[in-house]
Amino acid sequence: MTTPFAPYDLGGIRLSSRIVMAPMTRSRAYGPGQSPTDLMATYYAQRASAGLIVTEGTQPSAIGQGYPDTPGIHSAEQIAAWRKVTDAVHAEGGKIFLQLMHTGRVGHPSLMGLTPVGPSAVTAKGQVYTPEGLQDFVTPHELNEADITETIADFATAARNAVEAGFDGVELHGANGYLIHQFLAPNSNQRSDAWGGSPERRIRFAVETAKAVADAIGGDKVGFRISPGNPYNDIDESDRTDVEATYTALVEALAPLGLAYLHQMEAPEIRDLTVRLRKAWPSTFVLNPFTGAEPTGPDALTLVEDGTADLIAYGALFLANPDLPTRLAAGGPFNTPDRATSFGGDHRGYTDYPTLG
Repeated sequence: MTTPFAPYDLGGIRLSSRIVMAPMTRSRAYGPGQSPTDLMATYYAQRASAGLIVTEGTQPSAIGQGYPDTPGIHSAEQIAAWRKVTDAVHAEGGKIFLQLMHTGRVGHPSLMGLTPVGPSAVTAKGQVYTPEGLQDFVTPHELNEADITETIADFATAARNAVEAGFDGVELHGANGYLIHQFLAPNSNQRSDAWGGSPERRIRFAVETAKAVADAIGGDKVGFRISPGNPYNDIDESDRTDVEATYTALVEALAPLGLAYLHQMEAPEIRDLTVRLRKAWPSTFVLNPFTGAEPTGPDALTLVEDGTADLIAYGALFLANPDLPTRLAAGGPFNTPDRATSFGGDHRGYTDYPTLG
């Protein structure tokens, strides 16, 4: 039986365990031009005992920002600031990937002074956090052919910037209703050209972006995150037949690229698809399992032991427990996450969670 606490070879990167810190937006990039701060370096270094850290979503371009105080990786000052983070994590023996997150239509002009973009000019239902408080989503600018080419190039450049900043790799965020996911979903992608319509055309943006990033830094340094059936940010993937066709086609198209891993954030009632995607995927499969209202807990470790996943990603529990692998091995106790300090603020609810001993 495989133990989740054993080392793991991730395409030549030695991980200390099969326990991953999932990407979590914290909105504390208060440095110049949405740059990471020294406090962010402390936060990630505290969690370096994870087998792998995947950072909060980081915009590959200015137009890719969807929330206040999220970091970027598209300027020299951002690259230099992220270097402090990676140096701090590596000094503690950790491994860290940068998640590249273009939020697409999820954003607001008051945040970045730019109109958000998307695969189609379809307004998401709901509201978004802005410096002025919650505001309704706006109708995005529909990306034309030249825009799409430029956006894919932005991802590739951001990946090169991440390597320059010292990251061990990057993860492409194709989940949670952000830009790549918007291209995958039929309600947000209503195009009739080569980038929309059938599942095979809706996966094209995801696949072309993955190819460009793999060409830029090597596929063994690239992960890809998906969340089939996840309705977050007004994504409608309720047609199970279409979901299965779309994600089966996506995994089949990504498989030959030699990527480091596929990372699934699991929606409810979709474990059968999870198992099929895991079997179809040729390399490392990371699972952030569906656990309802509760954070992913110790019980999820059995998913490594029974082979459902190679690695297990923990979100909220890692937020509140910087020494989570030690606590999981001991069976607890676990600090409770303070939801009130999840987004923005200072060190409170960020770097002041206690460790065992």
